[in-house]
Amino acid sequence: MAVFLRKLLRIGKLPRELRTEVEAEGIVFMAEYVAVTRRFRGAVPGLRSAGSIASYVGSLVLTEQRVLATLSSVPKLAGRTMDLRWDAPQSGAVAATLDESGLTLDVDVAAVDPRCSGELSLHYKEDLPADVLARLPRRSLAYDVPPEFVFRAVGVPYHP
Repeated sequence: MAVFLRKLLRIGKLPRELRTEVEAEGIVFMAEYVAVTRRFRGAVPGLRSAGSIASYVGSLVLTEQRVLATLSSVPKLAGRTMDLRWDAPQSGAVAATLDESGLTLDVDVAAVDPRCSGELSLHYKEDLPADVLARLPRRSLAYDVPPEFVFRAVGVPYHP
């Protein structure tokens, strides 16, 4: 029922402006309404967690130029969790892995914001076929995110 309701309300659909961008880049793989599992164990100002798991929905797009992943909680609005060119410098607090089970983002929360500690991950559960994986320039990527990324992911208001 939940998947049907999300599709009916278009929660997890790639917004039109992003779709136009990625279509111009040559889509290698695109999935909408992807189940995303967020796991968090640690502390951020305003929250301590011994281990929480939450389910979201989003989109995953692989183009000739970049990887794009979004999370949605309302129709026609999608926050970007990853938007990285294949040829971008590979360093940062987020380690991204693409494999047959989908996309996994592992965040070093203390490196993002020293007020935080613990482990945060997002797993986009979408089977990636072997032929798609073979076309990718790389399967491991790294990038930085602003501190509010961690706060939003765990559901706490961000205060600098």
